[in-house]
Amino acid sequence: MKKRWVINTPPEWAKIDALSKDLDCSYVIANLLLQRGVNTAEEAHAFFNPTLNMLHDPFLMKDMDKAVTRLERAIGNEEKIMIYGDYDVDGTTAVALLYKYLKNKCENPEYYIPDRYTEGYGVSIRAIDYAAENGISLMIVTDCGVKAVEKVRYAKSKGVDVIICDHHTPGDELPDAVAVLDPQRKDCNYPYRWLSGCGVSFKLAQAYSLRHNLPMSDLYKLLDLVCVSIASDIVPITGENRILAYFGLLQLNQNPSLGLKTILKFSGIDKDLTVNDIVFRIGPKINAAGRVESGNKSVELLIADDEKKAAEVAGSINNFNDQRKKLDHDITEEALEYINQSHYDQTQKATVLYNPNWHKGVIGIVASRLTEYYYRPTVILTESNGLATGSARSVEGFDLYYAISQCSEYLENYGGHKYAAGLTLKLENIEPFKAKFQKIVSETITEEMLTPQINIDVQIKLNDITAELYTMIQKFAPFGPNNTIPVFMTDNVTNFIGSKQVGRNNEHLKLVVVDDTRLCNDRSGIAFGMGEDFSRISKGEYFDICYTLQENEFMGRSDIQMMIRDIKFKEEE
Repeated sequence: MKKRWVINTPPEWAKIDALSKDLDCSYVIANLLLQRGVNTAEEAHAFFNPTLNMLHDPFLMKDMDKAVTRLERAIGNEEKIMIYGDYDVDGTTAVALLYKYLKNKCENPEYYIPDRYTEGYGVSIRAIDYAAENGISLMIVTDCGVKAVEKVRYAKSKGVDVIICDHHTPGDELPDAVAVLDPQRKDCNYPYRWLSGCGVSFKLAQAYSLRHNLPMSDLYKLLDLVCVSIASDIVPITGENRILAYFGLLQLNQNPSLGLKTILKFSGIDKDLTVNDIVFRIGPKINAAGRVESGNKSVELLIADDEKKAAEVAGSINNFNDQRKKLDHDITEEALEYINQSHYDQTQKATVLYNPNWHKGVIGIVASRLTEYYYRPTVILTESNGLATGSARSVEGFDLYYAISQCSEYLENYGGHKYAAGLTLKLENIEPFKAKFQKIVSETITEEMLTPQINIDVQIKLNDITAELYTMIQKFAPFGPNNTIPVFMTDNVTNFIGSKQVGRNNEHLKLVVVDDTRLCNDRSGIAFGMGEDFSRISKGEYFDICYTLQENEFMGRSDIQMMIRDIKFKEEE
């Protein structure tokens, strides 16, 4: 599929020049910093050298004082506390964090993860009934709850108080909880809006520690959980999230909790972790428990303090992940086959598929796969407890949550954000929803949004690529949404001695290129899946490349290699 290259608008030259001189760095680095909102030498120092003292005062969050006061009362009166959370990585890490934080402060806190299949997403009636029947007077709800107006009302009627720690978009009415901690609240002036659910739970723990002058070092040991949630929930790695992720990665790499250390062993990771490692290797394993069996297993692992128990649970989770992979593969193939057999109108600008037999635990992954394959907003639905339940995924720039909200008359429940959402509806409303959703998408999406986009930070020449540039780029980490690894573009390059096809079926390219200035040494790069371009490249045609930079070690030698994202010949521009 052809990709659209979008080169970021460069900052004013005067600003690039001034920052470059102030920092004694290259124009490329100054450009990258300015694009990330780093405008002065002082801001650059803070960006490159984050400290935990830069974290915001948690009491700036609306209702935080109420939440801490109620938690104090529960602990002081030896009330029973239950920590409730969603079954995904963000929810289970949030529950694990608060459980580990509170277990030495109150008598036997409990945790509760709803069953994906019998209780579904959000606060469940069954959990509230369990709390009331077992004398639990305070529920701390994590990574969900901001739209649970009726459920919180029901909890109050049962004598159960609720503190909500959520990060999703609220509805028009907030639940009548003791406290609703959510930086997305319109009336919340907290300086940073994009915390994960686990991040909001961390802020509650931070506030309690500040109020009681407790050593912050104990709390900071839990940052590995916060980092896993930030990476897995794909929230922006900017501002406070970047600080939390930075120190969480240090914790993961130097002294992870037993549960995470054990899952790292099962993942075969023997190098310093990056955000990408969490997203693609750690997060899916933790998620698999809630997809295939129960999210309780994930919490069991994350709070484990016994090596034998941790290994046993991690082994189970690893098996769940194997099952998840098979389900994911089989259902994706079935969905693709259904579409390709012309049972589906492929001219539509959105995909909505329903199959009552598809496994509820993997439909979100399948929605992501189909979005990547056809590059259009996608909703995958299956049947659960007599209702259709689904997951939706979007494409770059399109507000999926808005589109779904415009179909609310057909929905029993929905929630999420711009790029991912969940929804529930009656079976008889599937077709009306499908028609309305596709209509809304076709009216609001642009043709540009329907073409995969590569955002390019800076256009450079090959002689700009130096060891110093690469070293400075590493200081921009941790990389993730809104702070992605820099993507460069170089135009008018041509084949040099050594370019060749590689891979079992010659599907990849090993390139050695020079640019049109001929002022630099040749540069090598790898282009996965672009082997078919070799015939034109080998003839000496000029072309453009976009790429990231990576250190390549081979036989004791190390050099900087271009990881080529795309190639464009002149007539394709």
